[in-house]
Amino acid sequence: MGDHTAKAALYDSLAEAAKALSSGRRAELIDVLAQGERSVEELAEEIGQSVANTSQHLQRLLRSGLVRSRRDGTRIHYSLASPVVFTLWRTMRETAAAHVSQLDDLARAYLGDRDQLGTITRDELRKRIREGDVVVLDVRPRAEYDAGHIRGALSIPVTELKSRLEDIPDGTEVVAYCRGPFCVYADDAVRLLADSGRSALRLEDGFPEWAAEKLPSESRD
Repeated sequence: MGDHTAKAALYDSLAEAAKALSSGRRAELIDVLAQGERSVEELAEEIGQSVANTSQHLQRLLRSGLVRSRRDGTRIHYSLASPVVFTLWRTMRETAAAHVSQLDDLARAYLGDRDQLGTITRDELRKRIREGDVVVLDVRPRAEYDAGHIRGALSIPVTELKSRLEDIPDGTEVVAYCRGPFCVYADDAVRLLADSGRSALRLEDGFPEWAAEKLPSESRD
C-alpha cells in the first residue's frame, strides 16, 4: 500500500501547474503566448505591467514547466512548453465560463454587448473558405499573424483597420478573428466594419482553437 506522504507529494506536484495559473496576469501571459513566441518586453506591454513584474510572472511559469525560454542577444523570448499547456488553459477557461456565475457580467463589462454581433463557428468558416465566398481577416498584431494564422487570412491589425478598409475586397462578407473567445479585437473590427457598411461576422473563438483542431493554417516563420 502506498505511503500517504509520498501520495501527498505527488498530488502537490500535480497541482503545481494550477497554482502557477492562479494569477490573472499569468493567465494573460499564457493567453498571449498561445499566439506564438514573444519577448519579455512585448509581453510586458501586452499585459500592462512593468518588465520587472512580467519577468517575475514568467519565472513562476518557467519553474512550473508551463513555458520555456531562449536568449537572443540581450533579449529573452518565451513560448508555451507544449500544446498541452494551451489545452490546460482552454479547459480552465471553459470551466470558468460554465461555472463562475459572474463571468458573463465581467466579460460584458470588458467586451461590450455582443448580442448584435454575428458569430460563425469554425466548421462553418472552413466550409465557406472552401466555397471562396468570404474574406478572412486576422486582426491580431502582425507578430502573432506571422507566427501562425488561418490559411489565406488577410492581416490587418485592428489598430490599422480604419485606415485600411480599402485593402479589404468589396462585395464579400468578412469574418474577423483574433486570440480567442475573450479577445476584444475581433469585436471591435466587426463593429467598425458594420459602421462602414460592410457585412461582417466574428469567429466563435480564435486562432489557437482553430490550430488545435488541425484546421488549415500557415505561418510566415
